Amino acid sequence: MYAFVDRPVESLSNSGRFLLWAMRGWVQAATRGACPPQALHRGFAGVRALAALPDFHVAMALIAADAHYSLEVAPMPCPRIAEDEAVLLGLWRDMSQHDGDHARATLALLVEPGAIAPVVHAMDAALAGLASAGFDLSSFSPRMKHQDN
Repeated sequence: MYAFVDRPVESLSNSGRFLLWAMRGWVQAATRGACPPQALHRGFAGVRALAALPDFHVAMALIAADAHYSLEVAPMPCPRIAEDEAVLLGLWRDMSQHDGDHARATLALLVEPGAIAPVVHAMDAALAGLASAGFDLSSFSPRMKHQDN
């Protein structure tokens, strides 16, 4: 999580930026009362990841429905990664690196116990769909830029 929090969105790889866009888009659609898969359909189709959309939707819906607290994401144009977004990005990264123990420990802090296994299953399926579309979410941590003083 700390690798992501308050970092510039531009520091993420293309895969990471897509995932952040999808999370923000999903939350914004759900907040408006719109159908998140319908709102995200064109974006997922545009990168040939449409097969991942149903499982991504299920994972996000389970997290939202069973969360211990309301997770907040930044507005779409926000140039920085918000704290809850950082937690979710870390969770997706852990799942993509097959670090199920760490992912389950994080999920235990986020959702009700009965939701953990279904979220893990949905995330695994979504990640498989994203991987088949060419997304590598195992190494999308922000790139650190050297800053001169």
